Formats: sequence, C-alpha cells, structure tokens
Amino acid sequence: MSFKRFWALFACRNLEFVRDRSSLSWNLLFPLSLIAGFAFAFSGPGLTLYKVGVLGTADASTTGEFFQTRYIRFLPVVDLPSALTKVERHQLDMVIDTARGRYWVNEESPQGYVLDRVLRSASTDPAVFSKQTVNGRLIRYVDWVLPGVLAMNMMFSCLFGVGYVIVRYRKNGTLKRLRATPLTPLEFLSAQLASRLWLILGSTVLVFAGTHWVIRFPMHGSYLNLFIVFALGATSLMSLGLLVAARTTSEEFAAGLLNVMSWPMTFLSGVWFSLEGVHPFLQKAAQLAPLTHIIDAARAVMLDGAGFAEISGHLLALAAMSAIAMGLGVWLFRWD
Repeated sequence: MSFKRFWALFACRNLEFVRDRSSLSWNLLFPLSLIAGFAFAFSGPGLTLYKVGVLGTADASTTGEFFQTRYIRFLPVVDLPSALTKVERHQLDMVIDTARGRYWVNEESPQGYVLDRVLRSASTDPAVFSKQTVNGRLIRYVDWVLPGVLAMNMMFSCLFGVGYVIVRYRKNGTLKRLRATPLTPLEFLSAQLASRLWLILGSTVLVFAGTHWVIRFPMHGSYLNLFIVFALGATSLMSLGLLVAARTTSEEFAAGLLNVMSWPMTFLSGVWFSLEGVHPFLQKAAQLAPLTHIIDAARAVMLDGAGFAEISGHLLALAAMSAIAMGLGVWLFRWD
C-alpha cells in the first residue's frame, strides 16, 4: 500500500466535501435545527412523561401531593366522554374528576398503572378517589402504535426510494441519456412513481399480514378504506421525494433534505406518542405533514371502524398535497 496514493485520495475527498457547499451546510445546520426544534417542542420545567386530563379543579386537600408531582402534565378536560376515548386510545394516561372523587385509567396502559399507584400514594385519604372502569374496547399500546410504524416505514421507502434514486440517475448520467429520447418529464416521473407505488403497497400488505398473524391487532374498519389511505399517503410522500429530486445534483445534499423532511415527521406526527399536551403551534404544524394524516386516518379505520366519510378530510388533505408537490416537481424537473 502506497501512503502517498492513500493521502492523495484522502485529501481529494476532503476537498470535494468541503467544496460541496450544500452538503457541508446540511451536515452543520441539520443537527442544530433538529436540536432546536425538539428544545422548542419539549420546552418547560422538565420532560413530560405522563398526561392527565383534569375534570374540575385541583384540590390539594383531597389530592395531596399528586398535582405537585413532577413530569406529569395536567390538561383541562371539558367533555368527559371524549376524554375517556383518549384514555382508551393512549392519548391520555388518566382522567381524574376532582369534584366527584373518581378517576379512569386504561388497564392495558403501563403509564396508567404507574399513575394509579402515584395517585393513591400521594392522596391524603386514598378512599376519597374511586377507580372507574373505562367503557368500550381497551386498546393495547402495540395496537395504537402499529399504524404509525407501518406509515413510518412507508415514508422512508417513498422519500428515499424516489428522491435519492432520481438524484443518483442524474449524477451518473442516466437522465442525460434519457433526455435524448422522446421521453417527457411527466412520463418519466409518472413511471417512477407508479413503479415505486406498487412495490411499497405490496411490501406494506405483507408486513400488515405478517404482524397481524403474530400480534392479532384489531381491525374494525374496511380493508379497502385502509388500502386507499396507504395508497394516497404513499403518493403524497413520493411526490415530496420527487420535489426534492427535481433539481438536486448532489446525493449528500439530497440525503440531507430527505432527512429534514422525514425525521421531524417521524417524531411530530404521532408515530410513537400522542400530540396531546405538546406546544399548540406544533400541533397545527403537524397537520401540514402527510404522515400525520396517514396515521390519523389509519388509526381511525383500524381502531374505531371509521368509514369513508369520517376519513374524507384526511384523504382530501393527502390528495391536495400530492397534486401540489407533483405539479411543482414536474415543473422544476431538469434532466441534468
């Protein structure tokens, strides 16, 4: 091995990376912006581990130190039935009625079990609060999180399977050769999306069937409605990947842009935890992400048995996002 040749290649690659201003900027700015975003999302006196809905006002004489417990966020509740539905769906860990001395937890929720013990140990008179049964179907956490995991896996396949591949075609000269043919940008991009769509939907169906065979999660809605949600959601996500790849020439820069899209959506679209209690601005901003609408619609179909009319708002949002991103991608696309 020649150290001289090794050093020449080493220095050449370093200069190539430094001169690629777009890649260098994303390697520096992306982690800083990600940290700043999470600092804003979870700003406050401490990290919130539990969410408790409060019906009425907190009375220290009956609750003891419970309402002073750290890492619990107490959210005001006005409508008790909707709050109990959130307990069933793991969006709230507990609902407590201070006026009537009663509380509700989901028996399938580990957070609910911990809060039950904390409340009883913190109350001056444990007999004051009576534990109530949550009416309706109890949903396990794995049942609640599964639609989000399926959508997240689809998101990465859509964004990187379309955006990164087209950039690689441009970099190795494939697009330049295709430009010499009668092929139009719309034909090329439509073929790319159609090819990726059936692959993603096929793999999602296989994952869905395999996990259902092992976990036996509930499916109370229509399989056709769920398929429509995932098909339209995949189209919107692939359109975003296409928008990134429309003019990008650097694979490193494309990877940075795709990460900027994917990771905030992963954490702020309700994949792993409910958005109840996070900053209101982020709750509204999450509605601009396709992944949020995919997850909300899929959970509504699978857990609540929602029909086409109930999820039509999410489908319209996904269709609009697909049309806008696809139109901009075709308009901005260039072969070289």
